Amino acid sequence: MRESSITVEGWKESHHKGIMLLEVFLVLGTVIIYFLFSKKKEETLPFKEGWWGKGQKPDTEEDKTIRPFKVETTEEELSDLFRRLDQARFTEPLENSCFHYGINSVYLRKVVSYWKNQFNWKKQVEVLNKYPHFKTKIQGIDIHFVHVKPPRLPEGQSAKPLLMVHGWPGSFYEFYKIIPLLTDPASHGLSEEHIFEVICPSIPGYGFSEAPHKKDFNSVSAASVFYELMLRLGFNEFYAQGGDWGWLICTNLAQMAPNHMKGLHLNLASVTKLGFTHLLSVLLGRCFPGLFGFQEEDVRRMFPFLEKGLYRILVESGYAHIQATKPDTVGCGLNDSPVGLAAYILEKFSSWTDLEFQNLEDGGLERKFNLDDLLTNIMIYWVSGCIVSSMRFYKENLQKGIGTQKHEKLTVQVPTGIASFPNEIMHTPQAWAQKKYTNIVSFHFMPRGGHFAALEEPELLAKDILQFVGKVEKEQLWKKRRE
Repeated sequence: MRESSITVEGWKESHHKGIMLLEVFLVLGTVIIYFLFSKKKEETLPFKEGWWGKGQKPDTEEDKTIRPFKVETTEEELSDLFRRLDQARFTEPLENSCFHYGINSVYLRKVVSYWKNQFNWKKQVEVLNKYPHFKTKIQGIDIHFVHVKPPRLPEGQSAKPLLMVHGWPGSFYEFYKIIPLLTDPASHGLSEEHIFEVICPSIPGYGFSEAPHKKDFNSVSAASVFYELMLRLGFNEFYAQGGDWGWLICTNLAQMAPNHMKGLHLNLASVTKLGFTHLLSVLLGRCFPGLFGFQEEDVRRMFPFLEKGLYRILVESGYAHIQATKPDTVGCGLNDSPVGLAAYILEKFSSWTDLEFQNLEDGGLERKFNLDDLLTNIMIYWVSGCIVSSMRFYKENLQKGIGTQKHEKLTVQVPTGIASFPNEIMHTPQAWAQKKYTNIVSFHFMPRGGHFAALEEPELLAKDILQFVGKVEKEQLWKKRRE
């Protein structure tokens, strides 16, 4: 009888242990399933549904009409400009200071003289209008874009939609020299295996896109707006290309709509989430490049890191601190003075094209660009009065701190191509970029060129885009990623 009760007790105990073990497995299984599914959800950046128009969002459905738009000018606009140019006050530069203190006012006087006496804004308006312009209302604000289709298509071939996004202090005009190389490559000595129709929007608050009327319009907001734009134009699958803010907006778009983006091409790829291995590679990468996946060119561009990294950031990022904190204050002056605006923008076109240009009295500006192109970009800022709203984009993106945003923690799995230009202020090696962009299929050290690649070296950039798309299409990489 006692033995029987012991057996029953033992059975009860083992049964209880079995149930406990089963419960543990169920809990563990639930946790694992939760993390697997939550990780999958985390891989996509949520679409940001916003309302950026004035006042309350109306109850009526938004007008989705796409309307033709033309750049126009008036005599009043021009006479006001010339009056302000005539009344400009200049400060004499320090002797032998070249561009080390910012723009040199001796050269600035020459620019202003050209602006008043030779630059023809009416003619440049015709140049701007040579491509079709449109506007459409998205999330409460008017979005401006240029949409260029190929002049001809070989039989059986279709154009590939390509979204190209500019940055600051650039504009949609940066792409005017590269557009014909992409929409009609054969006429420019390039392969016509891949032909594009190009969509170049103005970031809201830039150029002829309406500025947001509410706070917190950041790169994710812009990506959401451009995603809607591409869908509205009927593009369910497309490529995207960008540098400067275009890099971040297109990156966010790839995180948001990976099944709609066939490929992402960048001419700037910055990494904002830095870990221990990044720090270690900065300390030891020059001595042991292979250990950190650095190539010889990476070492040449990055080291000595104190000089080419930290010091450069400190010396060249003053504008970003102002724009990320109090953009409206300095913006007031720039919006009121065309000469001040030109000085502020031209200095960036000098140093960001080649830092060595700071040693020249003219900032080397006319070595890579002509004054008509530079002044056309400045005029887009002047006539639209967008300098303040364009500068606010820095505050909206940086005010919460670097590395704190959700998109900074997510990777990009869309096939990616990177054209790394040697005179970009900061170099990002492929070994660093790979941690963010997990599917880099093309990474090239470009032979020359700087920050404004599409305007400075349109052919080099076009060739790199064409070869990248060729790889993606040949191997159908976007399909493989989705399987």
